[in-house]
Amino acid sequence: MGLHMNGSAEEVSYAKNSSLQRKAISLTKPLRDEAITSLYCNTLPKSLAIADLGCSSGPNTLLVISEFIKVVENLCRELNKKSPEYKVFLNDLSENDFNSVFKSLDTFKENLYDEMKTEIGPCYFFGVPGSFYGRTFPDKSLHFVHSSNSLHWLSKVPEGVDNNNKGNIYHSSTSPSNVLKAYYQQFQRDFSLFLKCRAQEIVEGGRMILTVTGRKIDDPSSKGSCYIWDLMTIVLNDMVLQGIIDKEKLDTFNIPTYFPSPSELKREVFEEGSFAINKLEISEVNWNDRDCGEVLDIESEMSKSIKDDGYNMAQCIRAAIESLLVCHFGDSVIEEIFYRYKNILNDRMSKEVTKITYLTLLLTRKP
Repeated sequence: MGLHMNGSAEEVSYAKNSSLQRKAISLTKPLRDEAITSLYCNTLPKSLAIADLGCSSGPNTLLVISEFIKVVENLCRELNKKSPEYKVFLNDLSENDFNSVFKSLDTFKENLYDEMKTEIGPCYFFGVPGSFYGRTFPDKSLHFVHSSNSLHWLSKVPEGVDNNNKGNIYHSSTSPSNVLKAYYQQFQRDFSLFLKCRAQEIVEGGRMILTVTGRKIDDPSSKGSCYIWDLMTIVLNDMVLQGIIDKEKLDTFNIPTYFPSPSELKREVFEEGSFAINKLEISEVNWNDRDCGEVLDIESEMSKSIKDDGYNMAQCIRAAIESLLVCHFGDSVIEEIFYRYKNILNDRMSKEVTKITYLTLLLTRKP
């Protein structure tokens, strides 16, 4: 499929263009803290195994791990218990920039020890390359699993979509009904398999927190589900009309993502049957990465340079999908695609409040 986040320290890298993902992680901190506290207090383990699935690389990679350890260490002090040892598993596709993650571990540990100001339990880190749409860890080896901004990526483009979704790169309001059905069925297969694999790997009573880019309503072709890709579709179609991109190339390009609704997530969890749903939370983040509760005043926002917002959002999307575009269209058109994409984002973001919806599930492994 060719999918991987942009690595290295370049301006288009995921590490330098992941502030929206960091916002999503920050918004779900209270729920994670609640889950970690419950897990530790109910079991008082001597060893804790934590997995972050779709960890990527950059400033977000170790953020959740750091928070997890801090919560547990503070609980140990309150309860006068000895710190457990921590086994941390970082998972992503093999193309991920694991080297930069490993190079940052010494600094991470030093900063963590300095912040806690007391001795903490030993921390062991493991890189686990491979798709999480399959078994990744031994049976009953994990206590806590976290994944953020990864599960909206499907394992592949749904079968039968190529050449059947002409003029679109995703399921949209103008896609044939069988395209929408194919996307949803691929999501069902992937998410069900994900749950089944994690059910074998997580201990009884273990916790799992999943944050997924999604939508608030059931209609899969709603604006909230498709808008970010609809704008990219406009760019690519304009480039076809101008002879820059071949039409047949566009007709066979589809983004392998699915943004589920709350009811779709819950349905798959119930049908797989291994996990209890403790909570499902919905949050929103503005594309411009300002506080999601802020109401934009267009004139004042223009004075703050909305142009930067379009550029930043384009860079964020580029860091995520450039590898797919290069694989399909070649690298000669990439700069032009994102120059145009930045401009259309500037236009829309100057006229309306544009938001990303995140769905967060807190699950407990049933007996």
